Amino acid sequence: MSRTAKFTLIATIFVSTGIIWGVHHLQKKEKEFMHAGILRDEERRAKKDKFQQNKLELEQQLILQREYEKIQPVKKHDNR
Repeated sequence: MSRTAKFTLIATIFVSTGIIWGVHHLQKKEKEFMHAGILRDEERRAKKDKFQQNKLELEQQLILQREYEKIQPVKKHDNR
């Protein structure tokens, strides 16, 4: 085999190995990024659910407050 052919073969092997490693590395990073997106979506959904739960609880508390004020009126006084 000539020197040029050997150099071409070695260069092709290195370039191919580099490309394969690069693509593998990019796929791994993309997979991690996509998984992080799923985690962010789950966190966002949990916050939204918590907000809805708090809103419902507030409405229930206001209803209870009105019912209790019917039974026992509350005098409001000025804190001066």
